[in-house]
Amino acid sequence: MVVENLVNDVKEVVTRWKDKEGNLIMILHDIQDRYGYVPREAALEVSRQSDSPLARIYEVLTFYNYFKLQPPGRFNISVCLGTACYLKGAPALIDEIRHLLHVEEGATTKDGIFHLQIVRCLGCCGLAPVITVDEKVYSAVKRADVAGIIAEHSKAVSKN
Repeated sequence: MVVENLVNDVKEVVTRWKDKEGNLIMILHDIQDRYGYVPREAALEVSRQSDSPLARIYEVLTFYNYFKLQPPGRFNISVCLGTACYLKGAPALIDEIRHLLHVEEGATTKDGIFHLQIVRCLGCCGLAPVITVDEKVYSAVKRADVAGIIAEHSKAVSKN
């Protein structure tokens, strides 16, 4: 059933973008918007339905930082490594998150709750160092604050 839905979803997306210039990127954007990432099965189906080589599809998926090849976590933690955040201690925050969640940059925890990503700038330089969890901004974060930020979101999951 899931595969059938995926085939139909891809068909709908490919049909919508079929005659547009630069359609491969828009097709992949649309699929990621539907699934939160681009599943391998979807990439294979895009290749089949659009007559695009699978290598070309993965070239686009791996070139652009926007695309995700793995399911995202329930919460996306972004740590800013812009100049102000870096100088005010962001690398220590990353180390603490890695330690507490046993996750590497660009990966999702085994339980699927958190995804850690590093960003170059969140536009909050005066609040450095900054972490966001989804849309919530945490400013002037200290290493000792990280456990509380994670706990806050872990509690939200356990309530559901």
